[in-house]
Amino acid sequence: MRITIFFCLAACIALVWAELRDWPRRRAVFKIVASTAFVVLALQLGGLESAYGRWILLALALSWVGDVLLLSSRDPLFLPGIGSFLLAHVVFALAFAQQPMSGHGLTAGLVFMGVFGAAVLAWLWRHLAGFFRVAVSAYVVAIVAMCSVAIAVSVASGSGSLAAGAVAFAISDVSVARDRFVTPGFVNRAWGLPLYYAAQLVLASSLNG
Repeated sequence: MRITIFFCLAACIALVWAELRDWPRRRAVFKIVASTAFVVLALQLGGLESAYGRWILLALALSWVGDVLLLSSRDPLFLPGIGSFLLAHVVFALAFAQQPMSGHGLTAGLVFMGVFGAAVLAWLWRHLAGFFRVAVSAYVVAIVAMCSVAIAVSVASGSGSLAAGAVAFAISDVSVARDRFVTPGFVNRAWGLPLYYAAQLVLASSLNG
């Protein structure tokens, strides 16, 4: 398992370097290696052995599909890629909802993430048009739901790792949105990619609990 985590992090670092140097082929290879590693980690931790594990594994697999689709900047693949990530957020929420939750934690999560989601949507709104206003709004709702449930589970368990992973995943999505709709550039991927892969490793590692 440590080797798998090492491969994921090493491939992530190489991916950021490939983004900086604008090496499309190496970028594709490193991204697929890094994303495959977090799926493999979930399998190593028994992702097929419980209902919770299977939901987590499905969410990670959907993230993997999204990563592959977003290797292309072409619009026909961008929407399916974002759709795959939206489903990943929904499936993560369904997985987390199977765990004991704190009602107070859920309320706090909804308030905190609701404010976060509203702020992100307000920031993006003038950069969006037509269908993207609907799609991004649905995506933000999925993020708010997923993170709120993760926070509720973390409060109930006394461990903040699940909430940290979910919120980190949500924040990494901001880098994708900024790159696509606001200000494209390497700086978005420089911080967004490491945060994203760290989040996925944390969420996969929740199977070890």
